[in-house]
Amino acid sequence: MLSRVAETLYWTARYVERAENIARLVNVNSLFLMDVPKEASPGWEPLLDIIGARDAFFEIYQVASEKNVIKFLTVEKRNPSSIRNCISAARSNMRTVRDVVPKEVWEIVNKLDLEIDATSNDFLTKRGQSKSLEKVVKHCLLTLGAMEATMSHDDGFYFWRIGSLIERADMTSRIIDVRSAIEKDDDYLLPFKNIQWTSVLHSLSAYQMYRQRMGVRVRPNDVLDFVIYDERFPRSIYWCLNEIKRNLVKLPRSENLMLRVEHSISEIDESDVKEIVTVSLANFIDELQIDFADIHNTLAEQYF
Repeated sequence: MLSRVAETLYWTARYVERAENIARLVNVNSLFLMDVPKEASPGWEPLLDIIGARDAFFEIYQVASEKNVIKFLTVEKRNPSSIRNCISAARSNMRTVRDVVPKEVWEIVNKLDLEIDATSNDFLTKRGQSKSLEKVVKHCLLTLGAMEATMSHDDGFYFWRIGSLIERADMTSRIIDVRSAIEKDDDYLLPFKNIQWTSVLHSLSAYQMYRQRMGVRVRPNDVLDFVIYDERFPRSIYWCLNEIKRNLVKLPRSENLMLRVEHSISEIDESDVKEIVTVSLANFIDELQIDFADIHNTLAEQYF
């Protein structure tokens, strides 16, 4: 396989995964803010920190109002990581490798890109926002499912999967980092701790699986245990890293990259949720995010 094709598939998967995650984040944050009083609300700025786009946002806007942040994250053409630009980039990439990607997958992404373009204003209205965001999530999941079901599980598919998994693990770590920091730093939010951590689970589509695995009550330590360490939930950091490893096994010349992923897995294996919460959750998450960047860089150097 040409390195150009491998890189295109890798980044296309990341764009699709990123669009889905952002759509879910915006939708969940809207619902979360309805459940807390105004004086206890963290507002919309935390979403900028989760995406890592605070500086880029304030280059365009002066105030992190609901309207501005939602526009920036959904349809702002000047934000490379907006939903609109992610899907547009995924479509452009996929168009260059249409001989490799199944027709069904191309049609899903192409249709979503055209619909976002035609209905971009709906993301900014109270009536259309939730429906538009849910459509993005649905079509992104359809894309991932169609790739799994209709593309040959060859080298191209493995690069696609690795891209999606790195993006997913990174987003999970960012959500944990920002949401846990809000809880510690804002005394107003202490009475609403349960709502706060429930929103974390909803942001990761993890609420139902959490209740099946951990029980009905939502406790901070249990939530962290589930979304970091769970071996069966496909959005936990531990599961993503192990799945990356399983895909790397099938690629040639992946020994160095495999060692890098195994190092990250061993760091999680050797840690304990009670210990990291007590000592420094922020430092633990920072180390994980550095690991994800190193995995990406090593992969790019090796194959792209």
